[in-house]
Amino acid sequence: MADTAPRTRPAARPRPPGAEEAATDLIVVGGGPAGCAAVRTAAGVGLRTILIEPDALCGTLHRIPALDNVLGGWTGGPELAASVAAEIAGTRLCRLELGSRVTEVHADDDRVTVTAAPASAAPEPHGAPAPHREPGGRTFTAPYAVVATGVVPLGPGDVPWITAPAGPPPPPLRGTDATARTILVLGGDRPVGTFLRAHPDARTRLLVAYPPPDAYKTDEVRDDPRVTLLPVEHVTLTRNGPDGVTAELTCRGGERRTVTADAVRTSIGSAPRPPGGALLRAADGYCPPADQHPRVLVAGDLRAARYQRIMTAMGSGGEAALRAYYASLAPPSP
Repeated sequence: MADTAPRTRPAARPRPPGAEEAATDLIVVGGGPAGCAAVRTAAGVGLRTILIEPDALCGTLHRIPALDNVLGGWTGGPELAASVAAEIAGTRLCRLELGSRVTEVHADDDRVTVTAAPASAAPEPHGAPAPHREPGGRTFTAPYAVVATGVVPLGPGDVPWITAPAGPPPPPLRGTDATARTILVLGGDRPVGTFLRAHPDARTRLLVAYPPPDAYKTDEVRDDPRVTLLPVEHVTLTRNGPDGVTAELTCRGGERRTVTADAVRTSIGSAPRPPGGALLRAADGYCPPADQHPRVLVAGDLRAARYQRIMTAMGSGGEAALRAYYASLAPPSP
């Protein structure tokens, strides 16, 4: 749908001192599929947006070599990312703020205030909220905000079911070539299926050692003859070098076995990375949309560990933008 003129809304109260003065109806935090879908949906109903992203738009898509579950005939992540970025760049009701990382989101009765710092000044470890910072960053305000900061991959040191020797952690399976004959994969997350789709003719064998919570994720690769599924309670990596890998597995029921491979890679899963401030987190670290302030709308992978797909992220981003739109049409409370 083409961009249209903004609807008329009740005048907002004065913005906080130092806030960006450009008129904005919706702040979108995160430029992945969910955030970009929120921008496009918002533009279709006349909402003016600011999209804040620390890196490139749809950066994670660039690391997904093969797709098979996205409408439009896209078979590679980089191509889809380039198309999305071009659409966002051409969205006249959207103002892009690339190279900034949101550190704080605060919600009041009539507005949301977002503080951002240069991306290099606000690093965050695996899924941890950005640390609180004293005033000094740029501040943006709008009646509503969509937060779609997504997730970051976990490493062996982030989970209790893996014991690994000191030294650099094994690299992730995502982005790995298929030169090794046998790869021990720690975790059953969805990059396993992506790897197999990206290398349909490779004879690489994957030994996938995964904990109980990953069982549902392995359904898509269970019938691939190149995959051996190893449900475990614990993995101890005893040797990891150029001459191969050895691991001791504690299987379900207490059985122990030793496996060897040419290389080891990780596909452990991800952790959410919400900014600090107003967002409420569940016990697993994710931010359920129903738990948030009415002016803060959560979209994409930040919502929950399940349903993390490109299509569901886009749908949730579009829905969040529409929620903000319809809420903005409601008469103000007396």
